Amino acid sequence: MVKSSAIPPRPADRYGSSRRSPRWIALALGALVVLLGVGVAYLGYERFGPKELESEQVSYSAVDDRSMTIRFTVTRQDPSRPAVCIVRARSKDGTETGRREVFVGPSASGTVEVNSTVETSQPPAVGDIYGCSFDVPSYLKAD
Repeated sequence: MVKSSAIPPRPADRYGSSRRSPRWIALALGALVVLLGVGVAYLGYERFGPKELESEQVSYSAVDDRSMTIRFTVTRQDPSRPAVCIVRARSKDGTETGRREVFVGPSASGTVEVNSTVETSQPPAVGDIYGCSFDVPSYLKAD
């Protein structure tokens, strides 16, 4: 008995002809996967990458029953651009009792530290930064 290492051909009349998907489908699917990967990477960078303007609270302390001092840092990619930050004080139950817009002028350093005192309507318990923006209102701009 002689063994043959060759695989015998498939009988087409019994099983039908072999169907092979066109090569362009595999290429199109591969390109689609690559494009989706690039899109996800871009969205991740936009959402979690470095920001043009960031703020971070350093500390807060109640001065008395009607005011609170909030210390925070502002980091800008372009320190020559002025910014405005809104800081607020809240009471023990979480309601906002005071708010202040703080002008952050151009500086030589990308990160500056700012101290601001917020007047409150009730005894303050917590101070925080509501947010910062480059859209400085005209009444805050330095002349």
